[in-house]
Amino acid sequence: MEVKLWNDKREREMYENFAELYAIIKATEKLEKAYIRDILSSTEYEAECQKLIAHFKTLASTLKDTVPSIERFADTYKMDCPAALNRLVTVGVPATVEHRAAAAASTSTSAAIVAECVQNFITAMDTLKLEFKAVDQVYPLLSDLLGSLNKLSILPPDFEGKTKMKEWISRLSKMGAADELTDQQARQLHFDLDSSYNSFMAALPNAGT
Repeated sequence: MEVKLWNDKREREMYENFAELYAIIKATEKLEKAYIRDILSSTEYEAECQKLIAHFKTLASTLKDTVPSIERFADTYKMDCPAALNRLVTVGVPATVEHRAAAAASTSTSAAIVAECVQNFITAMDTLKLEFKAVDQVYPLLSDLLGSLNKLSILPPDFEGKTKMKEWISRLSKMGAADELTDQQARQLHFDLDSSYNSFMAALPNAGT
């Protein structure tokens, strides 16, 4: 006796889509494991993963009413595929693309902080050149500079610029807001800023190349 899994064409299509979804999840799990074990090259992995993700998105969109949760679908059919669910549902791009994006974001963030540090160095030095010596004019600039230097992870804790700015901030904090640096103090601070700026530029990766 033949047992029918469906009653009409619509039901048949639904079960066929279920089977395809099941196959995509299983294939993605195998692909992720193969990539982790270096069985596939990055190029091969990325091409195959892009195809699976594209098929998955199309199918998931088609099944959104009958399968509102892919995780629940996997659980219902006893699918132990955590890597596939992460790749298809959570991340949505191949691991190679994900890693490139993370690296680009990191580089972009570092570049922005470097630019901020350079701007703060120049602003502080220009302020002293323009004969602004009051504590309430100089202190905020040094505080901003130290803050931006502390954001840059490539600089060690004992970096010259950090230690010198901490010393100057400590000295200025003991003075009144309207107090002014003497000519000798202003000259020394400018020298320390210039020296710290040169050390900063030398500490950057590929500096001078």
